[in-house]
Amino acid sequence: MSNLVSQSVINSFFDGTHSDPFAVLGMHETEQGIEIRALLPDANHVVVIEKENQKAVCELKAIDGRGFFAVVIPNVDSFFAYQLQVFWGSESQIVEDPYRYHPMLNDMESWLLAEGSLLRPYEVLGAHFMECDGVSGVNFRLWAPNAKRVSVVGDFNYWDGRRHPMRFHPQNGVWELFLPKVALGELYKFELIDCHGQLRLKADPYAFAAQLRPDTASQISALPEVVAMTEKRRKANQVNQPISIYEVHLGSWRRNLENNFWLDYDEIAEELIPYVKEMGFTHIELLPISEFPFDGSWGYQPLGLYAPTSRFGSPDGFRRLVEKAHKEGINVILDWVPGHFPSDTHGLVAFDGTALYEHADPKEGYHQDWNTLIYNYGRNEVKNFLSSNALYWLERFGLDGIRVDAVASMIYRDYSRADGEWIPNQYGGRENLEAIEFLKHTNYLIGTQMPGAISVAEESTAFAGVTLPPENGGLGFHFKWNMGWMNDTLSYMKLDPIYRQYHHDKMTFGMIYQYSENYVLPLSHDEVVHGKCSLLGKMPGDAWQKFANLRAYYGYMWGYPGKKLLFMGNEFGQGREWNYQESLDWFLLDDFHGGGWHSGVQELVKDLNKTYQKETALFELDNKPEGFDWLVVDDHQNSVFAFERRSEAGERVLVISNFTPVPREGYRIGVNVAGVYEEILNTDMEYYKGSNVRNIGDIVTDEIESHGKAQSISIIVPPLATVYLKLKSEKKAAKTSEKETKK
Repeated sequence: MSNLVSQSVINSFFDGTHSDPFAVLGMHETEQGIEIRALLPDANHVVVIEKENQKAVCELKAIDGRGFFAVVIPNVDSFFAYQLQVFWGSESQIVEDPYRYHPMLNDMESWLLAEGSLLRPYEVLGAHFMECDGVSGVNFRLWAPNAKRVSVVGDFNYWDGRRHPMRFHPQNGVWELFLPKVALGELYKFELIDCHGQLRLKADPYAFAAQLRPDTASQISALPEVVAMTEKRRKANQVNQPISIYEVHLGSWRRNLENNFWLDYDEIAEELIPYVKEMGFTHIELLPISEFPFDGSWGYQPLGLYAPTSRFGSPDGFRRLVEKAHKEGINVILDWVPGHFPSDTHGLVAFDGTALYEHADPKEGYHQDWNTLIYNYGRNEVKNFLSSNALYWLERFGLDGIRVDAVASMIYRDYSRADGEWIPNQYGGRENLEAIEFLKHTNYLIGTQMPGAISVAEESTAFAGVTLPPENGGLGFHFKWNMGWMNDTLSYMKLDPIYRQYHHDKMTFGMIYQYSENYVLPLSHDEVVHGKCSLLGKMPGDAWQKFANLRAYYGYMWGYPGKKLLFMGNEFGQGREWNYQESLDWFLLDDFHGGGWHSGVQELVKDLNKTYQKETALFELDNKPEGFDWLVVDDHQNSVFAFERRSEAGERVLVISNFTPVPREGYRIGVNVAGVYEEILNTDMEYYKGSNVRNIGDIVTDEIESHGKAQSISIIVPPLATVYLKLKSEKKAAKTSEKETKK
């Protein structure tokens, strides 16, 4: 028996409780000479092979029949590179001993990990292919500072936690082990004995790939290469550009018709990208694709933040989808969920027996609405884990932006909590100061490390400065969802037209705060689920009125200041609520099934996007007061609204909406500029299945005062419709003229 290894130490290895394997296993200098020790459960005998000449040196002695071997190498007084020939019955294999390798965490990485300030910890933690002493393998690292023992287990060691216990770095709480010859695609987890002595089997928080639910193992995958930002993609994200976003749930946009199963990333790319391009959307926004256990969460309860979900294929498949979008000039935004995580046992919850990622007190760490756990943003390692994840998606998959989910739930400690159910901050306030600092930090990183990429906040309160730069006291987002506009206008559109005159302000109130932030107008997935009806289903009236209302609303939205977002299915007026388990009702676009109503809405959205991108006045000054002017704001009796959109060069487009089923003939509107106007879009066109009430030919201003303007135009405003009029040419004075309107 080895003089330096007691039976109790050997027993602790087989009991799976030994926490310092490198102090015992591998090659050691002793008074008797160089000694090699190996833990190889169930092996019969082991021979030491000198690696350089592949000659047998000696046989290790079985110190313990369960598989603990050791020997003092005769006539050797210095370390040398070796391999082990291990016999399992009559079969043998040559293996590298993982316990002969030195620590691979350098001093700077170790320091920054301990400080929680490593810019890209995903390049260090997790499972990484590398080479050590000429041997290729995978280096595993895990942050679990309070664990008593951690082993890496997987396909390569029969999921036996005794075989590969890891080295602990007490200065930063990281466990490490380099395993030679481990291959791409092999499954693994970390087996921990937590601070309470309980055994836990955890997925890797930094895994780049994971198994499909209900299986929960991490999968060894290479770190994707960096995708550089391009000038074209950068420009498309700017606030003075047209941004029209198509929001997509990859699992239900389209499915395999034969078995209702998901399409993979490549199949989705082949169908989705051409469709988005044809429809004229500039951006795709994907509901979360970080690996998640429950389909019904739609990805909003992720556990594998660094792993694209395996539901649709491999990480490489997802990269190809993004790449194909870029080739077609379409930017890609990803919904990102740093606000909470589910309590599945293989995930982050009580990771090393302590509340490592979450708060220990449920008043801070438990989301009552979603039965999930809240990250502890005040812990530097957790903030580091999350912030670097945003960079990971942007840099490693070439994404053009992130949309941060549920920001309001992050920045308020009393979010959805009654008095006594929350803990005030250090100043007695309700703001979550740590979460606010985390969001500022993340947006600062995006701005400095990935300039041109954007972050968008789903924030439903009046929190000030969401889109102000962090250096100016803001959160640093580039855009904010205008939830107030969405709620007000949808509540208006749900009303029977006869009652809309009493709620006129719901369509105008948003302009009071329009320039406080950079806004996106969202008609998102949240508005078409959980009994809320589809957008079409919210509209009042018979079929004709429902579709006319929807078209008029879209026309108003595309004319109103703010970037646009439309959830899939809304672009053709799907009648039923969205169901994440089924494909969209594409058959409705067949006029035999849809009567032309749905294809009419689809053609309108296509033309709205085309007009929006063509007319600079509709987007260039979204966030500046000089880009907008109400022309008719108080005609509540007729439920008519009219406003002017302007560009920096003085281009002008008038947007006029009539939210009653009564056509308004000879309707006079005061305008800012005398000249000739022409109708460039009309949601009532027969082409869209409307009644085809049109303004044909030139519309010339009259020197007739109206709405406080010296000159005006007289037009027909179709029923339940929105029309766009463009200024063709200016003139100093215009003769009074009668225009011919035709139906």
